[in-house]
Amino acid sequence: MRRRLDSEIVRRGLAADNAAARRMIDANRILVNGAPATNPARQVGSDESISYAKESSRFVGRGGEKLEGALEELGVTVKGHRVLDAGASTGGFTEAVLQRGANEVLAVDVGRGQLHERLRRDPRVTIRDRTNIRLVGPQELGQFDTVVADLSFISLSVVMTNLVACTVPGGQLVLLVKPQFEAERQETGHNGGVISDPEQWRSAVESIVRSGLANGAETVGMCVSPLRGADGNVEFFLHMRSDTDGSGHATGQSPTTTLSAMIDKMIQSVRTTIGRGDTT
Repeated sequence: MRRRLDSEIVRRGLAADNAAARRMIDANRILVNGAPATNPARQVGSDESISYAKESSRFVGRGGEKLEGALEELGVTVKGHRVLDAGASTGGFTEAVLQRGANEVLAVDVGRGQLHERLRRDPRVTIRDRTNIRLVGPQELGQFDTVVADLSFISLSVVMTNLVACTVPGGQLVLLVKPQFEAERQETGHNGGVISDPEQWRSAVESIVRSGLANGAETVGMCVSPLRGADGNVEFFLHMRSDTDGSGHATGQSPTTTLSAMIDKMIQSVRTTIGRGDTT
């Protein structure tokens, strides 16, 4: 039998009533099959795993854990860097780069007042609320040694020109690719749906690799995000380098050669993980 998620949380004794269950979901504390759940009306079965996630004391949000894992796996260094965090939200990415030695971070978000209080108090952090990265560039923000981005409800390809332009020549970008926001609406049923087709994962990654190349940034590494996104979506990190001579054109790797092999290997790693029943 399937029930609404909030009702199932109450039935299992994790919350006193549906209102309390919804508050837990809104606070991103409920995991279904190891992935965060965001919709109280989501239908879940009695055989599905539902757990309560304790707040991480190390990072202000799950994004910090995602980026920390990617920086480690990809061997990315941000020590001493000036960093742009596009789509900062509560500041998970901001906190991750600060803990790895970044000198300063410009936290940009289209919303207002979302950045966690402990980051607001940090003198290394400058806040740019109500700022759409699609509409601003280096003239307004400056240029940075490292650009990190965690954006929702928009394709990275739409903002790639500005992200690369805000990177110093020879600088780096670490971008979170969310296939659910790269796919066409008809492929998801609605924007932000769950993408489970490996070919759609591949298409999403390839499109951002090509967008980077077109704007002067070469992909030099990639990995699967160590944590899944909303409703269990698989996500990916791309590590890019901007052109070193300021020409605006990347050279070297082609999305049809070395990068294709890298993408194949990464997609296969997800399939292998799913085959083992790992859904974290």
